[in-house]
Amino acid sequence: MLEYVVQLTEDATRILPQHHARLRAAGYDDTAILQITLIAAWFNYINRVADALGVGRDHKTAAGDS
Repeated sequence: MLEYVVQLTEDATRILPQHHARLRAAGYDDTAILQITLIAAWFNYINRVADALGVGRDHKTAAGDS
C-alpha cells in the first residue's frame, strides 16, 4: 500500500492497473483502494494548500510583501 501511495504522491499519472492488482493481491478490495486513494490525495492536497499559505511556518514579512 505504501508503494502505491508514494507513486500517487510523486506522479499519479504513472499509476497502472498493475498497482491496483498488487493491492488486490494484498487483500484490498475496490472500496479499500478507493479509500486509500482518496485519503492520500486529500493529504497531498491539503498539505500543498497549507504550504502555499505558510501554515505552521514561523516567519515575519515586511508590510506589503506577498
